[in-house]
Amino acid sequence: MPLEVSSSGVHENPVTNLHKLQRNLTSNCKGSASTISHKDSEMTLSDALLSLVKRPGELLIRRWNWKAAVCSSLIRGIIFLLANLRSGWHAAVGAMLAEWTYRAFTSGFYGSMTQVLGEAEPAWQAAIAAMILLPLSSHSLEFVVHWLRHTPHLKASIIASMSFTVISTLFNFYAMRRGTMVVGANSPTLVQDMKNMPKVIGGFLAFAPLWAWRSLRSREA
Repeated sequence: MPLEVSSSGVHENPVTNLHKLQRNLTSNCKGSASTISHKDSEMTLSDALLSLVKRPGELLIRRWNWKAAVCSSLIRGIIFLLANLRSGWHAAVGAMLAEWTYRAFTSGFYGSMTQVLGEAEPAWQAAIAAMILLPLSSHSLEFVVHWLRHTPHLKASIIASMSFTVISTLFNFYAMRRGTMVVGANSPTLVQDMKNMPKVIGGFLAFAPLWAWRSLRSREA
């Protein structure tokens, strides 16, 4: 693989640059905005789930993630608008407003759950838990809300919303472990989060290729 010369005159491998990018984004949010514990020991998945059960007032209400609520309601409202345009603007706007209302209220709780799970180790267990718990709870309620108001293209809307959830849950989990889109003590502002977002997105997109590269290298070794 060809080498590149940096501005400092040092030859750098492109793959090495990807590894550097990943290492720069591997620190999680425990040091700056931990919502569970300030202990030095790692928080397990069972500890995180138990904390959500024992301390819902503090972790889900007082630390309601308004950042997740704002972003999720805006994006998902547009998804429902587009999915129901075939039934006319009146039906599409009605579906969008219903989704905005539902997500503006509930996404803050789901964001708080993701933030708590993002502090647990090992990360892969916490990620799987987030991928199971959040979609089950959020889309069950979402289906009921739109079924009661007779959203025209409910099946297409829910499928599109669930597809977005798969990606958004993993991304939010990844971002929150790196101190982005979190709330609480010493958490960054939304403006700071947006400034840091290109790095987080780059690290998220590079994560799977780097994991595949490392796995291939370990097998060849």
